[in-house]
Amino acid sequence: VVHVVEVGGGSVQPGGSRTLSCTISGFTGEYVMAWVRQTPGKEREGLAGIYTSGISTYYLTSIKDRFRISRDSANNIIYLKMNKLKPEDTASYYCVAAPGNPEVRRVAAARQGYWGQGMQVTVSS
Repeated sequence: VVHVVEVGGGSVQPGGSRTLSCTISGFTGEYVMAWVRQTPGKEREGLAGIYTSGISTYYLTSIKDRFRISRDSANNIIYLKMNKLKPEDTASYYCVAAPGNPEVRRVAAARQGYWGQGMQVTVSS
């Protein structure tokens, strides 16, 4: 059984930082671990992903200078460090584990794989 558990949501002031973490368990074989966000009325955005195969790390262009994904391989935890947060970063953030080496954008759009429960990040003064 695959479990995806996220922690770290909450409120932060504009310009601040926030780190999200996600523990993935029960997965075997190669897969991608990714962060996706969604704002009401907008399409889901695949923000960043790390492939266990080591082939690459993916970032959405619009956030790549502010967000950083990292992985604790020993404990199967991934992190999303978000810096210089803006009000438009307010969204529900999800951790996802999807088998194989799918594109993160496809994982987000088609809701592929195993998803965490999601957590709200609100950027507001």
